[in-house]
Amino acid sequence: MTYRVIQVGTGGQGARWCESFLPPNVEKDLIEVVAAVDLDPDAHANAVDHLGLDPEDCYTDTETAFAEHDADFCTIVTPPWTHEEVVDAAVDHDLDILSEKPIADTLDASVRIAEKVERAGLQMGVTMSHRFDQDKTTLRRRLRTGDPGPLDYLVGRFTCNARTYGRWGEFRHEMDNPLLVEGAVHQLDFLADMAGAKCERLYADTWLPEWAEYEDDVQATVQMRFENGVRATWEGAKANATTLNGWHNDYVRAECRDETLVLDGREITRYPYSEDAETVVGTNDVEGEPVELDEQETWANTWLVEQFVEWLDGGEPMATDVQSNLQSVALVEAAIESSERDEAVDPQELLAEARENVEL
Repeated sequence: MTYRVIQVGTGGQGARWCESFLPPNVEKDLIEVVAAVDLDPDAHANAVDHLGLDPEDCYTDTETAFAEHDADFCTIVTPPWTHEEVVDAAVDHDLDILSEKPIADTLDASVRIAEKVERAGLQMGVTMSHRFDQDKTTLRRRLRTGDPGPLDYLVGRFTCNARTYGRWGEFRHEMDNPLLVEGAVHQLDFLADMAGAKCERLYADTWLPEWAEYEDDVQATVQMRFENGVRATWEGAKANATTLNGWHNDYVRAECRDETLVLDGREITRYPYSEDAETVVGTNDVEGEPVELDEQETWANTWLVEQFVEWLDGGEPMATDVQSNLQSVALVEAAIESSERDEAVDPQELLAEARENVEL
């Protein structure tokens, strides 16, 4: 079945959806884009040029687009604080939903969205693109094979030189908690996914160095403990002297019983355990072995569109369906609260409180 979709958001990241993520799925007859929405009429050109839409099928108002077109689902590629409004319109028009991360700009709004979608009997997925990139997927799959032995702990790094105003988009230099809200939403998510359990304890320390041209903290260290005993440490920075691991160039080290796995610069190296090489001086002489990255036709958001269609076809829910993805939002919320309170926070308690107090 070919699903009819209305693309909400065609500028910014929405332009990439029009140019890169949707066309391969159109070519496979998985979807047909029947309309597009963006507040900026100039951004409609992305849908016209790359998706072949008639300009008359491009709108500046979501409600009108939904009312005038028979569709099966919509995408949401707009700022997080606008997501709930689009979800409300989708629910009114009985549309399933595929949304960019995060679900919304707050945990409370995210819980409301998940509850509204569930009550309406609709399906909603969230595109956590980094988790489904080629390198992270390969690492996750290797951990899942059990060949490295039990996972002990993870270390992640996302450090950049973007200290000057405007280097990371002007609005991020002026918003609250830019690193946690705009960066950690991906990084903490894929570390938790690799850990394979829910986070039960999180401590975050964030700060703003005097040379960083931001209004709020852009440096952080985060410690996480998961329900299965796995630990993770994450280092994030936007105001360093150099960019060691920026977007799509992640660093992750997985310490397992039988091998150490290092992802860096989109390459994975395994270092097998050797009793003969045990030492506390210098480094051991075990030579690293490259791990071949998995190959498949699509990755990240293009692949996630496929996963969403498979779910609509009656397959298993996406790993990042809206209910499951509340964990990602809870991690960010816990990191913000932990830094503000200077104490460890249980993300599951935050999520339970938000669910208990949800008001529709």
